[in-house]
Amino acid sequence: MWLPKSLVVMAVMCSVSVVVHSSQAVVREMTRNFIQAYEVCAKEYNLPETTGPELINFWKEGHMLTTREAGCAILCMSSKLNLLDVEGSVHRGNTVEFAKHHGSDDAMAHQVVDILHACEKSTPEEDKCLLALGIAMCFKAEIHKLDWAPNHELMFEELVSDLWKS
Repeated sequence: MWLPKSLVVMAVMCSVSVVVHSSQAVVREMTRNFIQAYEVCAKEYNLPETTGPELINFWKEGHMLTTREAGCAILCMSSKLNLLDVEGSVHRGNTVEFAKHHGSDDAMAHQVVDILHACEKSTPEEDKCLLALGIAMCFKAEIHKLDWAPNHELMFEELVSDLWKS
């Protein structure tokens, strides 16, 4: 009896780690696509050169985005990807589709949107750029709690590599 139970436990543990890795891969791909709009936004908002590196380090544990410009970049990139509705709030349908396009299943896509909406409600800010910054930092914290955050070093290497290809 001991052997079959231990095999079941090991199988469950392996499947849990696959789900986490899969979720991390989805968030990594969403981030890579999201950041592609940065160059256009940097020009539109006349962002300082420091904003790019600040965003590239987004998923690093303990890294805080603090500048209004970073919030403006996030707001702009969200808009370019049609992730916002006409009022500037997270667009549920488009954001679900964005997540699914990057490998998310339906449940994860809806959970991502639920997290974003909860962060939106908990961030009382009038300035749209600072609101986007607050939502982003809340979202990052929640994704880290779920252990869905992509590996920072790998994410950094991929984003820098993507920038050099451009």
